[in-house]
Amino acid sequence: MTTVLIADDQPMQRFGFRMLLESQDDMTVVGEAGNGTEAVGLVARHHPDVVLMDIRMPGLDGIEATRRVIASGARTRILIVTTFDLDEYAYDGLRAGASGFLVKDALPEELLAGIRAVAVGDAVVAPTLTRRLLDAYVHHLPATPGAPAAADPRITALTEREREILTVIGQGWSNTEIAARLHLAESTVKTHVTRILAKTGARDRVQAVILAYDTRLVTPM
Repeated sequence: MTTVLIADDQPMQRFGFRMLLESQDDMTVVGEAGNGTEAVGLVARHHPDVVLMDIRMPGLDGIEATRRVIASGARTRILIVTTFDLDEYAYDGLRAGASGFLVKDALPEELLAGIRAVAVGDAVVAPTLTRRLLDAYVHHLPATPGAPAAADPRITALTEREREILTVIGQGWSNTEIAARLHLAESTVKTHVTRILAKTGARDRVQAVILAYDTRLVTPM
């Protein structure tokens, strides 16, 4: 059973999410929060598997709430639910530690699939869509210089092959594409990805993409 916390300042939005989730045999809603402060408190109390986190909420917003949940060491994974075309903070949400994002007008089956994916540690969004998101929003961030990849301890811990695979993950390649283009078995690629996540401390594939950008292995197009 996947436990879910809904964090959104719109009561009707929370009601709609709850009705959908409680129609599923493998999901249960453990609480609702109307702002980020409530969300952080309810995570500490209920330890949900997944939080559906709105970004724009009064008081403590969803980005800072995500940051606090991740900093607490909770096993809870955050799924940002945002108005993608309008919300320029989705990238910041991923940087804060969210495992992915969905738009609020996503189809019900897309939301349910996203929750299930996040619950088991997978990325919610397709790698190519992740790349599009990062390319779109990295341009809105301050132009701060970063340390070269070679100097970052998270990168120096990787083998040459692992670094190569992290780079193409950041470029939006799926495991199938990596296997085909690098002439590897897909099971071998999965093993490399698992080791990359373990060595870099990335929680999931989305955070590995963020790392590839942060260390300048990948630059926006």
